[in-house]
Amino acid sequence: SAIVSLTLTPMMCARLLRAGRHGKNGRRSRLTRFNDAIVHGYIRSLEFVLRRKPETLMVTAATIAATVALYATMPKGFMPRQDIGLVNVSLKADPDVAFGELTRLQTIAITRLQPIVEIADLVAVAGSGTVNPTPNAATLMVTLKRHGERTRDASAIALDIQARLTGIAGLTAAARPLQEIQIATRDASSPYQYTLAGTNGAEVRAWGRRLLQSLRADERFTALASIEEDEGFATGIDVDRARAGQFGVSMQAIAEALNSAFAQRQISTIYGQANQYRVILEAAPRFREGPASLSAIRLPVTTVDTQTGSQASAPAQTLPRHVPLTTIATVTRRTAPLAISHQEQFPSFTIGFEAADGVSLDEALAGVEETRATLGVPASFSEAFAGEAAEFRASLAGQPWLILAAIVAIYIVLGVLYESYIHPITILSTLPSAGIGALIALGLAGLQLTVIGVIGIILLMGIVKKNAILMIDFAIEAERDRGVAPREAIVEACRLRFRPIIMTTLAALLGALPLALSTGPGAELRVPLGVSVVGGLLLSQILTLYTTPVIYLVLGSASRVIAGPRQ
Repeated sequence: SAIVSLTLTPMMCARLLRAGRHGKNGRRSRLTRFNDAIVHGYIRSLEFVLRRKPETLMVTAATIAATVALYATMPKGFMPRQDIGLVNVSLKADPDVAFGELTRLQTIAITRLQPIVEIADLVAVAGSGTVNPTPNAATLMVTLKRHGERTRDASAIALDIQARLTGIAGLTAAARPLQEIQIATRDASSPYQYTLAGTNGAEVRAWGRRLLQSLRADERFTALASIEEDEGFATGIDVDRARAGQFGVSMQAIAEALNSAFAQRQISTIYGQANQYRVILEAAPRFREGPASLSAIRLPVTTVDTQTGSQASAPAQTLPRHVPLTTIATVTRRTAPLAISHQEQFPSFTIGFEAADGVSLDEALAGVEETRATLGVPASFSEAFAGEAAEFRASLAGQPWLILAAIVAIYIVLGVLYESYIHPITILSTLPSAGIGALIALGLAGLQLTVIGVIGIILLMGIVKKNAILMIDFAIEAERDRGVAPREAIVEACRLRFRPIIMTTLAALLGALPLALSTGPGAELRVPLGVSVVGGLLLSQILTLYTTPVIYLVLGSASRVIAGPRQ
């Protein structure tokens, strides 16, 4: 754009702008008179403002204070919630549920979702694996119809899905729209996670469950869940090694028998002309229904020849050829964790959560810390937000420094160009008007201040300061080259640069307007950017046309007073 403005634009002006006569009643003449009337009205109002410098400086100070206060109090989020046409439904049954019962509950859930007309397709996955972290979990991946074929967005459909699945006994459901940008690395049904970690795993899980129960009673949170559950059933096999030795049964034989019965052991491959088939050894389904099936497992009995050291099957007249597993082992049922997580090699308890409607993410994170302090969780436990919650806290802490770095960079560049310490401050004084305009626009649109909104504010810093540059550059040149007084120089600059300022602002505003009004897929990421730019330009355009000349005169006078004694 810089190359085009320095080469192509002058050439086009030379070709297209021709001198000629125009009648007094011609269209161009009427536009010229209209433009002159606007400029004249602006200069008259500017003279009124220049006679009231203290009041104008108070307006500037109030703008800065309002920008800081609005930034501190405005609801903040990480990324806008998108509608990409996918909804993830996490189903969780009781910790001791069997796979058959989980499949039955999943089928009921699918049946209840069939009347929803916006659903185009659905994929169901049950049982532990790469998708589900625990055996009592199931996942429904719901694909929605295109945006033009449905009247509700993904968030409304997710609420409908969750409401339809709430009444299923023994099943807890959590539905949320999937996002293009996903940062969470832990298994959780919610995008935000909070992790407790300590040296004692039992204590960590106990305090984690207490914290989870307290958060469930807080209306600021929804979709609360954790994969660390201690109520799962486990079957323990305690082998009596002495008795097993009497029958000649080794631990390896026990492991192989259990592997063959329950672990889908591959024992062979059948090769066909166009394919190959793996032969899997496993127990019949009726022998895998419960712990009582372990009594049906028979282990081969072997004897060892003391002279040769070789093994052989037991003779029929001395020992049985096979012995039941329950003869040499005790089978017990007990509870056990379904999953055990670690944070930096320490046992941890992770809670997934989501902010309720009308609650910003920063309020939700503050609520988690308040609940922990109220419960009195031991200080020896380390805490950390994970996933998008951690990224949000990092971005929130870095935003003020990012904006400050941009201001410092602008000041250094302008100071070098103008060879002055004062005039860059005049130009930077326009930035608070852009910030408060963007924040007010986001608030009126019902949007939170997200990373996209901050990007829009930083973009505004480059757009808005050009208004002051157009005026200040002309005024400085008039003072240095023609010896014009500061007041006359800035008034002349405002009069001659009024039209370019309006034109460039309108060009930027109209360019951002489609972003603010956009709809369809991905619009959630574009709208905050457009709203912040449009709102910032509208308010800054009104303020900077009056505050910049006043600040220029005030800082110029202060600079001359300071530099006077040195000359």
